[in-house]
Amino acid sequence: MALFVGQQQKWAKAATLMGLAAVVVSTPFTRPATANPAKAAASPQSANTVIMKLRSTGHSISIPLPQASPEPSINDSARAAPPQMTAALRALWSSFPGKAGIAVMKGDGSWFVSYRGDEPMPQQSVSKLWVAISVMDAVDKGKLRLEDQVTLRKSDMTLFHQPIAGLIGPNGYTTTIASLLKRAMTQSDNTANDFLMRRVGGPSAIRDVIASKRLGAIRFGPGERHFQAATAGLTWKPEYSSGWAFQTARAALPLSVRKAAMDRYVADPMDGATPAAIARSLVRLKRGELLSPQSTQYLLNVMQSTVTGRARLKAGVPAGWTLAHKTGTGQDLGSRTAGFNDVGLMTAPDGTSYGIAVMIADTKAPISTRQHLIQQVAAIVAQNHKNGQYAARRVFGERAAD
Repeated sequence: MALFVGQQQKWAKAATLMGLAAVVVSTPFTRPATANPAKAAASPQSANTVIMKLRSTGHSISIPLPQASPEPSINDSARAAPPQMTAALRALWSSFPGKAGIAVMKGDGSWFVSYRGDEPMPQQSVSKLWVAISVMDAVDKGKLRLEDQVTLRKSDMTLFHQPIAGLIGPNGYTTTIASLLKRAMTQSDNTANDFLMRRVGGPSAIRDVIASKRLGAIRFGPGERHFQAATAGLTWKPEYSSGWAFQTARAALPLSVRKAAMDRYVADPMDGATPAAIARSLVRLKRGELLSPQSTQYLLNVMQSTVTGRARLKAGVPAGWTLAHKTGTGQDLGSRTAGFNDVGLMTAPDGTSYGIAVMIADTKAPISTRQHLIQQVAAIVAQNHKNGQYAARRVFGERAAD
């Protein structure tokens, strides 16, 4: 009980540092098994990278990812990041019961801050962002048109969240690339996303886009079917796409098999990406460095219509701000979840933007606790912006008086 009270106090401290109202989570949880943040800050890890192999169906590539460090990496003093904000984020992050990473970058590149930001974390549906960018890149190159009509068949169905599956009848379902993109990004429809992935050339084509645009330490897996099956300890079968066949097969596995599969996934996620790489990529997207101006605005508008994750970043964004984001949620094993994320671009009324990635790699914390972490990151960034505006007005007023 004393531990729980201490955790509450740390959540409250993070909020108090930024002038926020603390939201106290009533469900008790245990202390994360992480190294002492102060010790990690005193001994920063090197930025050396290693080449790690991606194991996927019929394809193997090498992607540079930071070497795993024995202690969580902290980068809260880089490039003059606002000290009040970094202190609040650090207190918030260090109190979370599980492995989580946070990265925030101001849109003009003037500062960047991260906590465990250079370690690969499971993306889950966050990876749909790279498919969307690949689709819009194909549009820019004239290889694809958003108004192109396509027909989905039963054989195109995947698993888990796929609202479009109910529309696919005996004769299929005809729609447009634009409609599939909206479904994939705003509803996180797995079937819509995998169809788009295949349309632009498959997993290897997505990886080529990630590499050609120099997005950094971001992996892309073999598609939802094979990826989710492997994470559960199964090998994909077409019959898994209908009804509850996949869940039934997964439930029939021995617990030891499922645990071993999840352990492997968390240790070396085939869809792993670092929060830092994602935050930077979002900023570059906003700047127009990845796509044409028209495609950039189109994709950001789609992302602003996202309906998933109402209790994540969106819940911490103040009125008057905009949020273009993508969520990701992994499979559960008992109370354990591998991958609970939200990444996006927060834009203030004055046009200032922030690239944010909050990724929970592995935790047994209740959903409300996970949501609270993500919400508070958004709230802290917004409060920092407000504090900065106030300070600027005060300085300007003093100069005018002089």
